[in-house]
Amino acid sequence: MKSFPVPGTDSRLRYHDLPGEGPPIIFVHGLGCASSCDYPTVAAAPDLRGRRMLLLDLLGSGFSDRPESFGYRIEDHACNVVALAEELHLSKVDLFGHSMGGAVAITAATMLGPRLQHLVLGEPNLVPGGGFFSRRVASMPETRYVAGGHDDLVCASRAEGNDIWAASLAGSAAYAVHRAASSLVAGSDPSWRSMLADLTSPRTMIIGERSLPYSEATGLPEIGVDIAIVAKAGHAMAWENPAGLAAAIARA
Repeated sequence: MKSFPVPGTDSRLRYHDLPGEGPPIIFVHGLGCASSCDYPTVAAAPDLRGRRMLLLDLLGSGFSDRPESFGYRIEDHACNVVALAEELHLSKVDLFGHSMGGAVAITAATMLGPRLQHLVLGEPNLVPGGGFFSRRVASMPETRYVAGGHDDLVCASRAEGNDIWAASLAGSAAYAVHRAASSLVAGSDPSWRSMLADLTSPRTMIIGERSLPYSEATGLPEIGVDIAIVAKAGHAMAWENPAGLAAAIARA
């Protein structure tokens, strides 16, 4: 694992840099998750073997630092993705973002400009309002969530059978999760959907078969966004069908 000093902070963001050919794919994880947990099996699948891949743990998650003074908004995380690309002198990159990471990837894509080759999104947040878990987190004040709401959500998720997410969430900083969830609920101006529409690089949304019908995909083919389906998976496609997700990313 490698370490990147985040500009403007005294913190370090950590990532796996898996060697391979071509422009790297940067993986950006969702709320309460970590790329170091979610994507090693995806990266090892035959369809992606031989590609350079960067599995990035956002600040507040996984192996990265947890500065309490950091904002943890979607645009804050996106700035760090771009800063890492600049630090590594990447003239071309592909981005994959899942769920919250999709909003981060879209925002980062607008900053990367011509350096972005492909944008691939796994059931991303495109509009304000957040998803089920982000709304649940953001519904309480940060102080209350940190004091007990975070641990309650970990326990509830484990009891509901979301064992891997519960484990990742338990390792995430509570204030980081709350601020990111609040950012998802608040949305962006322009919206992430509008940003996606304005991008000129090839764009693909990947949807788990069990998530269909998926209303967020409505109208995307008309603006040039391809749609791909991962069989035998829902929102947690990296855990439920990693080989299928890898194949969809490779095709995109």
